[in-house]
Amino acid sequence: MALKERLGTVVSDKMDKTVVVAVVNRFPHSIYQKTVSRTTRYKAHDEENNCKVGDRVRITETRPLSATKRWSVAEVLRTTKQEKEAVK
Repeated sequence: MALKERLGTVVSDKMDKTVVVAVVNRFPHSIYQKTVSRTTRYKAHDEENNCKVGDRVRITETRPLSATKRWSVAEVLRTTKQEKEAVK
């Protein structure tokens, strides 16, 4: 069975070795066909505390690490510094 992966944005990095990642799921409404957005927040393990708020990250499913933490940061796709430089 393959590991689940999600792409999301770091919304909190206040915990030690843990970040909160918001993943947006967009899908059409079953009756009205309007695009509906649902945001799910996952707590993910960040061993080196590399992630900062606003970073785009890929998280992968892992064994339970605590009562609420079942995901791990696989890689940082884009940092907030890179986004600021791209805007300039």
